[in-house]
Amino acid sequence: MDLFTVSLPDNLQGSINKLRMLLTEQADVDLHMADGSKLVAAGVKYHILQSQHIRCEAQLPQFRLNTDGPLLYRSAASAIAEYVISELESKMLSVIIKKKYRNNPSMDVSVIERYCYELLNGKEWDGLGNKFHEGDRNRRKNKISDELEKYLAEETELNIDGFITFRLLSYRNELTEIVEYALDEYVLDKQYQEFISLLKYFVQLQETKVPFVHLLHKGGHDFTIYNESFHLIEPKPPADRIVAEMLETEMNIEDMVISSLISLSPKQITVHTRHPELSVIRTIETIFDGRVKVCVQCSACTSTLDEWVQP
Repeated sequence: MDLFTVSLPDNLQGSINKLRMLLTEQADVDLHMADGSKLVAAGVKYHILQSQHIRCEAQLPQFRLNTDGPLLYRSAASAIAEYVISELESKMLSVIIKKKYRNNPSMDVSVIERYCYELLNGKEWDGLGNKFHEGDRNRRKNKISDELEKYLAEETELNIDGFITFRLLSYRNELTEIVEYALDEYVLDKQYQEFISLLKYFVQLQETKVPFVHLLHKGGHDFTIYNESFHLIEPKPPADRIVAEMLETEMNIEDMVISSLISLSPKQITVHTRHPELSVIRTIETIFDGRVKVCVQCSACTSTLDEWVQP
């Protein structure tokens, strides 16, 4: 007995085997006979038809629609939702970006796509790391799965493309919001990089005032500046009015230490840190190009930094 057929558009035929595998594996997990044997082996089978259709066939008499049907629809919905998230989500984001900014040649579509990917998969959020990504991914998947389960319980033909277009409006709106947020991040980052380039240019023109400073990174954005004899140097704003105004306009926590370094204009900077990969360290290296040496462990900083450093 045929239960339902899932159809993919022509451009997704290459991934039909993955969808069949997801459907089969999810049924293997979710559906069991009363005696403990797996329903996927005895009760339902998924067949690929004409390279773009998958048919779900019930094996009678093992399969009973009134009792096993709801479990099957829930299982299939979960597998198809996983397919949408893993195979189609990035393509959908790309289409949204291209439609939204096709008349704006200044927008780098590939960069905005990367920002979207980082927002969905890469960036850590408030120390939650991957826990946020997994939770948010599951939420989006469940949103799709719920709609699919209701649809499969009523219909026997599922066209993935049409379903996404007409039944997943809320999900598509969420992807549009992600694109808009990624654009904001892109614009802010671009402005900040231009700001950093201006500071780098100013530093290159500026005469050096002190031969050497030690910059101790205690953790996060917490820094302390010392001279070559490890005497504390109090931070002070740069004397140049234009740079001072630039920093005041763009000021954030990491700019405070950059402001002090620009004011001191050292010939050489040694940054003592246990976290050389942080963006604030890379920013200092960029602005003071060629003047920065990064130390992760030396006799001058070992005891002090190990006592101060935040885990």
